[in-house]
Amino acid sequence: MVQATPLLLVLFLALGAQGLAVKKCSLTGRWVNDLGSNMTITTVNANGAFAGSYHTAVSATSNEIKLSPLQGAVQKSPNQKGQPTFGFTVNWSFSDSITVFTGQCFVDEYGKEVLKTMWLLRS
Repeated sequence: MVQATPLLLVLFLALGAQGLAVKKCSLTGRWVNDLGSNMTITTVNANGAFAGSYHTAVSATSNEIKLSPLQGAVQKSPNQKGQPTFGFTVNWSFSDSITVFTGQCFVDEYGKEVLKTMWLLRS
């Protein structure tokens, strides 16, 4: 029994180490929310600034919905869990309004990246 203990300990440490590796969240890519709106963030530069586009699926205006530009920033060094906070502004191309979003990026238990945001729209 004494001889098996080191092997079991090494096996446990090897298996346990996999659980310690936390997938870090990346904002770049295409994101779709539960209402069908989508945004694309192309790159995040070394200073944390990013740009992209937003296409909303919902609007209170009768105007045709158009792709709108967004600009934002992500904190330079994400927290230890790799869950960066960020903010961005969408200047709507089809209305006289602007929306600011703030949020955080998380990785769920299945490894899927999820953005949780709040927003404020002003006309």
